[in-house]
Amino acid sequence: MLTAIKSATLRGVLGYPVTVEIHISPGIGGFSVVGLPGAACREAQDRVRAALQSCGLSWPRGRITVNLAPSGERKEGAGLDLAIAVGLLVMEKKIRRKAVQDWGFIAELGLDGSLRRVPGTLNLVEAAKCSTVVVAPDAYPEASLVKHCDIRIAHNLAELVAFINGSREFPQPPALPPPTPPPIADLADIKGQRTVRHALEITAAGGHHMLMVGAPGAGKTMLAHRMVGLLPLLDHDTALEATRVHSAAGLPLPKSGIISYPPLRAPHHTMSATSLVGGGSGAVRPGEISAAHGGVLFLDELGEFSSVVLDTLRQPVEEGVVRVSRASGTFVFPARILLLAAMNPCPCGELGSPGSCRCTMADRARYTRRVSGPLLDRFDLRVLVPRPSMQELIDASPGESTEVVRERVLKAREIAGQRGVLCNAELSDFQLEEEAVLTEGAKVKLAEAIQKQRLSARGYRRVRCVALTIQDLTGRRGAIEAKCISQALALRAEPFVDFNADLLAS
Repeated sequence: MLTAIKSATLRGVLGYPVTVEIHISPGIGGFSVVGLPGAACREAQDRVRAALQSCGLSWPRGRITVNLAPSGERKEGAGLDLAIAVGLLVMEKKIRRKAVQDWGFIAELGLDGSLRRVPGTLNLVEAAKCSTVVVAPDAYPEASLVKHCDIRIAHNLAELVAFINGSREFPQPPALPPPTPPPIADLADIKGQRTVRHALEITAAGGHHMLMVGAPGAGKTMLAHRMVGLLPLLDHDTALEATRVHSAAGLPLPKSGIISYPPLRAPHHTMSATSLVGGGSGAVRPGEISAAHGGVLFLDELGEFSSVVLDTLRQPVEEGVVRVSRASGTFVFPARILLLAAMNPCPCGELGSPGSCRCTMADRARYTRRVSGPLLDRFDLRVLVPRPSMQELIDASPGESTEVVRERVLKAREIAGQRGVLCNAELSDFQLEEEAVLTEGAKVKLAEAIQKQRLSARGYRRVRCVALTIQDLTGRRGAIEAKCISQALALRAEPFVDFNADLLAS
């Protein structure tokens, strides 16, 4: 006797269809799983047996062989539990074979027979390619994003058998709430920091990466955590990509099932390179940089990160994807992010304060050496964050709110949309030449910067992009003026020494 049940497995952030074939032959009882099963798949026997018995259903007699086809792809996770259980119930004639002919089953089984959500449910349902897919109740919000099939839920195996056999109706899925914004602190909470606030606005409007360097307590972390409030909502395609990544990584999803607001990821500086870019020795999972897709990746205390970890950022920041190569294949994860970083100018953080810095030259060199030149060159804006004065902390009136600044950011993003990109940082070289035409004065400023600041080819391109964003924020169109180039150059100064920001105030 043989039966086949449809399901799916996860590889990276992509789902692949799997057919669970079950054969029962006479003889001494046994259970084996073939078809390159992972550890969780091999343990399915104990979970499925306990689940069936807890729901009053019998375990088949004879030798049971479960084949996970196609046999050339490795299967990880416990998402095939439900398909194995349904296949055994079909063999025991507890469920009619024709009733589940074009159905898919994706859930882990508890020992009490309950259905549980598995990571990557959205991706698995998309890959199953069935007319009807049964998932756990708490997986319905993300599974319902797939429109080409009917999503059914069941709380346990006993209910599922009753539903399929028609003795009970499938329950109506719960109504999903609309997307709600996560709690975001207001930019008006920041006292002073006029230059840095302006840089934050430019970063949000143009999608430019920014590094903030300043003493402890100057407000770098506060500023970074207010960035996502300035960004527009994710478009539908980016929202689905971000949801797939979070689902595959096992990260919590909003109650609406889809990530509509830009995510903010702020990993600790002790993280490994694998946790940043993704990978793993068993199941390959996306890392923090992919979890920030469509949003902000904030690296606080950048100088404390391992240099090996930091240098893994260079390719994803440029290309917007992460490629992880393993013996089992190459996995591609989306990673279009806005990179924010913050660090002290030296280990003690008091560089620039007369008589306060306790670091030797060797200490400073060792600290800053972790941020390599190629990575530093990828930060479009490098801004000094001074400590607010006593007058600013006590007497300063609140600055512009997030809502006010966001309106200007959205208008600048609309202008970028007319150029065919989400933001100016995504302009191709050809588009940049077309859109960022320079006045004669602007050309002179750039020529001086190339000679004095040893501006790289990448830096030259990034300065033009930042200058274009600055001009978009003013609402002016036409050739880029020298003033915009001057501001862009002032915001791309050496990060570990004080620099003059008078040009921004002019």
